[in-house]
Amino acid sequence: MILSRLFSARPWTVFEGAGRRLPRRAAPRLLSVGRADGAKHQEPPRKKLLSEKKLKRHFVDQRRVLVRGGNGGAGASCFHSEPRKEFGGPDGGDGGNGGHVILRVDQQVKSLSSVLSQYQGFHGEDGGSKNCFGRGGAVLYVRVPMGTLVKEGNDIVADLSHPGDEYIAALGGAGGKGNRFFLANDNRAPVTCTPGQLGQERVLYLELKTMAHAGMVGFPNAGKSSLLRAISNARPAVAAYPFTTLNPHVGIVHYEGHQQVAVADIPGIIRGAHRNRGLGFAFLRHIERCRFLLLVLDLALPEPWTQVEDLKYELEKYEEGLSARPHVVVANKIDLPQARASLPLLRERLGREVVALSALTGENLEQLLLRLKELHDADAEAELRQGRQPLRW
Repeated sequence: MILSRLFSARPWTVFEGAGRRLPRRAAPRLLSVGRADGAKHQEPPRKKLLSEKKLKRHFVDQRRVLVRGGNGGAGASCFHSEPRKEFGGPDGGDGGNGGHVILRVDQQVKSLSSVLSQYQGFHGEDGGSKNCFGRGGAVLYVRVPMGTLVKEGNDIVADLSHPGDEYIAALGGAGGKGNRFFLANDNRAPVTCTPGQLGQERVLYLELKTMAHAGMVGFPNAGKSSLLRAISNARPAVAAYPFTTLNPHVGIVHYEGHQQVAVADIPGIIRGAHRNRGLGFAFLRHIERCRFLLLVLDLALPEPWTQVEDLKYELEKYEEGLSARPHVVVANKIDLPQARASLPLLRERLGREVVALSALTGENLEQLLLRLKELHDADAEAELRQGRQPLRW
């Protein structure tokens, strides 16, 4: 692969639409991103982004929804009447069927914040005279983000994990029958008609699990958000205090051949998260859909290899087999002297490859992007062998 042919990532986050594109550098590079050495040029003016505190109010990953299908229209009971035709017979039409309520995946929707707490389907119209059938109720589509689980009670009834997936949340009621329907040889003048049936009513629980190829997992202040900002134009909040990131962000990395890899910044995990300490479950469930993991370590802390053991322990306790997914260990903050001194001992303790880099200065980001592509290609080959539908962005 020619490194100079790889180009910068086009942005996308869970909360934001497309981000801004930074100017290209004169010399060909693997990654064209904003970092410390590019602070000399002045950034173009752009719209001020919402703070992470405000974004939290707009990002919702769980929702209880009451859905009701539309009621069917009533059948009509009437008889044909016109001059010089005394016995026209019954001509009451049937009522229209009620409309369904359908959940549909929309890739433009990034959270469940736009989903209301209840939905009522459209009702069918009543039947009329002259054998006129009532109009059926229109289908009500509810847009949900990709990666939405639909639960009824404790049972999972739908997994909307691909673009265009649909699930009928509530069936519309059948329309009633008009008296024309009951015409028979032994009953030439029926007056019977039936009302429309009520639409189905259900209480569903929607749960969003972030869909991404790679998930960055690490303890608070390991530098996950800074790393996502360095390899894509996603803009999660960055600050020198724990739990700066309150909700997952997704950045898109583009490679040659129009290949795209989605990387999710999962909020920091703490020890005991599998017992729902802090916001344990709220964070861990977003890792379930990631095909492979980036274990981000703070190399400046004493004994950084213990972070790998603790992270794997929390993942395995939350879901069996989660820690065994393909992963790469990323040692961040190599720009600090104490971190660089700990790197040889970390590699010796782990006995495996460690990608040492600095999200702040951009040192060794190329190696991470190459390893990221290798994991993505290996996952794509596994999908083809197993006949699974690949994750598209």
